[in-house]
Amino acid sequence: QVQLVESGGGLVQAGGSLRLSCAASGRTFSRYAMGWFRQTPGKEREFVAAISRSGDSTDYADSVKGRVTISRDNAKNTVFLQMDSLKPEDTAVYFCASTAAGYSGTFAYASAYNYWGQGTQVTVSS
Repeated sequence: QVQLVESGGGLVQAGGSLRLSCAASGRTFSRYAMGWFRQTPGKEREFVAAISRSGDSTDYADSVKGRVTISRDNAKNTVFLQMDSLKPEDTAVYFCASTAAGYSGTFAYASAYNYWGQGTQVTVSS
């Protein structure tokens, strides 16, 4: 019912910027709270950022706060993750995720999300 496709990953030097996009299909996009997570080998999927259905509320992990901005364009069925001042420890596969329809607020835990994209690799060199 909901399909998510991430794009925008790549190789960037420390201190650089990257903008990830997640295109969604299915039912009305504005029904779904969205999130970004990341994962490296040997670690559990880590919360990065979340945004409510209308975009009125956002939440960020402490590790990225001040460097990352999550936003959404409901008319385009797209959620974005703008990343600035990137660090080598930001290197990971980044996933976007969608809750079920009708959930209010933001969610910082992976179990809240029903649908996941395929992931896009972000590599930050030092």
